[in-house]
Amino acid sequence: MDTHPLKVLKYCPKCGSEKFKPSGERSLKCGACGFHFFINASAAVAALVADDTGKLMLVTRGVEPDYGKLDLPGGFVDPMETVEDAVRRELHEELGLKVTQLEYLFSLPNEYEFSGYKVFTLDFAFKVQVESIENLKAMDDILAYRFYSEDELDYNDIPAPSINSFVRRYFERLKKD
Repeated sequence: MDTHPLKVLKYCPKCGSEKFKPSGERSLKCGACGFHFFINASAAVAALVADDTGKLMLVTRGVEPDYGKLDLPGGFVDPMETVEDAVRRELHEELGLKVTQLEYLFSLPNEYEFSGYKVFTLDFAFKVQVESIENLKAMDDILAYRFYSEDELDYNDIPAPSINSFVRRYFERLKKD
């Protein structure tokens, strides 16, 4: 089944009409009330947190998509929230971490299916320093966390293309430094 929003959305969210039809490659328009809906990427953040030896923290997902697979801590940016504030909030919610410093590294687009609907994101990666990595607790939508060196990691266990690339780039940079 094609879960692209152009195929899934059938009714106008403003008036409920069935005259809600594709209008180009990334929008739908209602023939009844004129409402025009654009399919845009949602902002998401990923935190690269390392221990003193350079091992990178990866978390085990506790929600779909990709339940039980590896990911970086992070998540969606809330409405009216900056990406920096989202990193701080997500790390606190997921692990009880307090961010002391963060540095934007890079971004990549991503897409995945959730509840029968294709979700497009623009994922922002940040190098993050935290107050302490002692007494962490997996909470919210993660099952566990662990610090990995590159040789302990199987990239096939990181299904999100953007996150997989962020982890690879982290270890590439680590080798150069």
